[in-house]
Amino acid sequence: MDLSNKVVLVTGGGTGIGRATCLTLAKRGACVGVNYSRSKADADETVQMITNEGGRAIAVQADVSQDKEVREMVRILVQQFGTIDALVNNASITRHIPLDDLEAATEEVWDELYDVNVKGMFYCARAVAPFMKKSKQGAIVNVGSIAGITGLGSSLPYAVSKAAIHGLTKSLARALAPDIRVNCIAPGAVATRWWAGREEQMKKLAPHILLQRVSTPEDIAAFICAALEQEAMTGQTLTVDSGQTL
Repeated sequence: MDLSNKVVLVTGGGTGIGRATCLTLAKRGACVGVNYSRSKADADETVQMITNEGGRAIAVQADVSQDKEVREMVRILVQQFGTIDALVNNASITRHIPLDDLEAATEEVWDELYDVNVKGMFYCARAVAPFMKKSKQGAIVNVGSIAGITGLGSSLPYAVSKAAIHGLTKSLARALAPDIRVNCIAPGAVATRWWAGREEQMKKLAPHILLQRVSTPEDIAAFICAALEQEAMTGQTLTVDSGQTL
């Protein structure tokens, strides 16, 4: 898929990997829908950064865990740009809970993480699919995590939710073929605000990674765009972690 003049929705597009992806897409000529749930100022800033460079983008609010809000977000984006050609399912949340503290993994935590991280991605894919089917060309990239591969992460429910995203990717790839390709990017540690207050931990981690560097949001954004562009690939989970999992 040539991203030039394509309409791409990026969930959680105001910060971190989402913002980097929005900016990278805009540089490739895409029209970008910058979704946010609560970070309006960040989303507006991302849009401003794009428009300052001559690109096209709008900020659209929606809590992806709410199907009605997702459908309204898609309606607004289609009304603005005419269609949706691609989706980056990036919105995700976590809770920092020691892996062995099973009692802290409450029903509330499980529901909250699954509602956003898994059901939210499904809702977004379902909402955009008819427009991609109509044009007989579409691409979806889900942002997973190496936590879903290794079982390690900020919490047990988070790791399991990311593993579910990897499974969702395969199921959606089957359900939406041949018109829509669905792939997943599984980053390792990435220098985003999720690491705020854990900078020393990141410094200690870097020397033990094969490439001796923690990925940047721009690293992941470039690979997300490459996955959107690659027309001979679907149902795959691709690890981008500087060799962290080896």
